[in-house]
Amino acid sequence: MEYGGLSDFLRKRREALQPEDVGMPRGRRRRTPGLRREEVAALASMSADYYSRLESGRGPQPSVDMLGSIARALRLTLEERDHLFVLAGHGRPPRTTRAGHVDPGMLRILDRLQDTPAMLLSRHGETLAQTPAHVAFAGEQTNLEGMERSEFYRWFADPASRTLYREPELSTHSRMLVSWLRSVATADGPRSYAAQLVRTLQNLSPEFAAIWDVHEVGVAHSRTKRFDHPVVGELELYCEVIDNRDQQQTLVVFTATPGSESAEKLQLLSVLGGQTLDPAR
Repeated sequence: MEYGGLSDFLRKRREALQPEDVGMPRGRRRRTPGLRREEVAALASMSADYYSRLESGRGPQPSVDMLGSIARALRLTLEERDHLFVLAGHGRPPRTTRAGHVDPGMLRILDRLQDTPAMLLSRHGETLAQTPAHVAFAGEQTNLEGMERSEFYRWFADPASRTLYREPELSTHSRMLVSWLRSVATADGPRSYAAQLVRTLQNLSPEFAAIWDVHEVGVAHSRTKRFDHPVVGELELYCEVIDNRDQQQTLVVFTATPGSESAEKLQLLSVLGGQTLDPAR
């Protein structure tokens, strides 16, 4: 682990970022160039003391997951992420990992959608990043472990994950998820993580097994979706999906017709923020 190089790299990347780059207000009394250490720590979901010690060259070697969080917080490119891992003594990570490196361009889009429910998904259906409005809408999804990180798994293994959805969207969403997972598992092969997900869900969920046996491919999601939120009630939202083929990540954005009742409810959710109930509960 190169303490001096790591410390210098973290500081230079932090100072190169402006609050506006990560969706934060600048404020009136900002004297530090770029972001403050505590702001980077908040973006990376770690303690300010830990990040400060790491940037000062005094902290313990960070884990792979911790480095991934720092890379996202600092909006690092794939090359910069690789450099960060090498400096921290882990070596260059594989370019395709389940943890997934979040493309900084996608993060910049999310930063400008703070009052809009939006999330970034990996090719395995894992939520890599959410806007605050999406956390208020669907609950926190980025802090899960193991297979629970994947919506494929949660949807068929945990009935509580379906709380927001109503028919006919429930059935359509099930078919779409199975079709999506089939395409990934076919491309990655029988020894892949996607194939492991398939085998687990076939044994765990009769519904998944039945839909899998139909062998549907290319099932499209519904553009107009109807939800029943535990705080604001019924919502009719338009769902836009943007694929980043290079990073194999998908941006999902939910919007409502301007002036509609659903738009007013989304605005209320943005105001309530973390005070809203987690739909999974």
